[in-house]
Amino acid sequence: MCSNLVSRVLILAWLLAIATAQTFASQNNYKDALSKCLLFFEGQRSGKLPPSQRLTWRKDSALKDGSDIGRDLVGGYYDAGDNVKFNFPMAFTTTMLSWSVLEFGNSMGADHVHALEAIRWGTDYFLKATSVPDSVVGAVGDPNGDHTCWQRPEDMDTPRTSYVVTKEKPGSEVSAEIAAALAASSMVFKDSDKGYSALLLKRSIEVFEFADKYKGSYGDNIGSGVCPFYCDFSGYMDELVWGAAWLYKATNTPDYWNYVRNNIVGGLLFKPGGSNLQHTTSLSFLLSVYAGYMKANNKVIDCGNNVVVTPAKLVDFTKGQVDYILGKNPLGMSYMVGFGQKFPQKIHHRGSVIPSIDQHPQHIECHGGDEYFKSNSPNPNLLTGAIVGGPAENDTFEDSRSNVAQSEPTTYINAPFVGVLAALL
Repeated sequence: MCSNLVSRVLILAWLLAIATAQTFASQNNYKDALSKCLLFFEGQRSGKLPPSQRLTWRKDSALKDGSDIGRDLVGGYYDAGDNVKFNFPMAFTTTMLSWSVLEFGNSMGADHVHALEAIRWGTDYFLKATSVPDSVVGAVGDPNGDHTCWQRPEDMDTPRTSYVVTKEKPGSEVSAEIAAALAASSMVFKDSDKGYSALLLKRSIEVFEFADKYKGSYGDNIGSGVCPFYCDFSGYMDELVWGAAWLYKATNTPDYWNYVRNNIVGGLLFKPGGSNLQHTTSLSFLLSVYAGYMKANNKVIDCGNNVVVTPAKLVDFTKGQVDYILGKNPLGMSYMVGFGQKFPQKIHHRGSVIPSIDQHPQHIECHGGDEYFKSNSPNPNLLTGAIVGGPAENDTFEDSRSNVAQSEPTTYINAPFVGVLAALL
């Protein structure tokens, strides 16, 4: 942050933020954005939907998940615009939602209950995915079969294969990521549901022990179910450290802190691939949290050359990122579906693209949805609150279902944004 180049970028961003904040703030309602951001997760639900389901164009789906291995794996979230349950990003999503509530839950108002519901939808599933000792379910649904078809989740007839890591075929990264999600969520429910909180923490400890004791990459052992979609290219130690850090936070046990200190390393911040808003929302969340800690401890960062970073400047910077996502950008477009007057209409998302069962009750075959994918018409079902991959480096955006990197929403783009919006409130 203290390099000359970055300092100049920050200074420019702050000046722009100051110049435009007042007019733009009046045009956007962060509370409305937060409500929509959380509503999105209901559109990603898998399994038996509850009576409280608000996105009613979604229906029950994947009610036999886990039957191939004699287990109940119904529930959880579809990660993006497909119908696969990838547990690696789902666990990160659940952790980030939990962290958002832990840091900024008091600012969420009426949406606090919806945040808890979103977390619990993930944790209920993860309790199922970790119910057998020394094994963890890493994914459900054959991704290659799924990606061949364009079907509503309610119509799926592609293989719902369960991919499981074991002590013979370990998967430390997915197991440790799930352990982190369970530990973080145990803290969320500590006051409101002590029994559930205790169960989550107990399971987290067990899963982390499994992840650490039987080390190995899940890409090597269940790669056909997760690669190349969510391969782990940086090794599994960062997830183990992440899991230990959350367990230390949840238990205050020194052994977990010692684990973090003994195993953490520096390394390059690398942001590969498309869907760049996943990086924007995550980094904005971290800056929001760090600004809070700086303010609580009366700290600033002196970068030299008369450049001092204060908590207020970090908040201004993250606000600029949020405002860009919500419409303060060269295209005047909100990248959150349903927010503002102009937003993506043709997102890459099966359930949103194909008419709902209410409108088209007949079963749609594997390629029956192709005509809707190829259509130039807007998606018939509004996936309210979904944040898409976002613009290209030159601020252009192609509103096209075929441009997956720009038009596909994911749970792990939205999850950090929940906390950022709550922080601004």
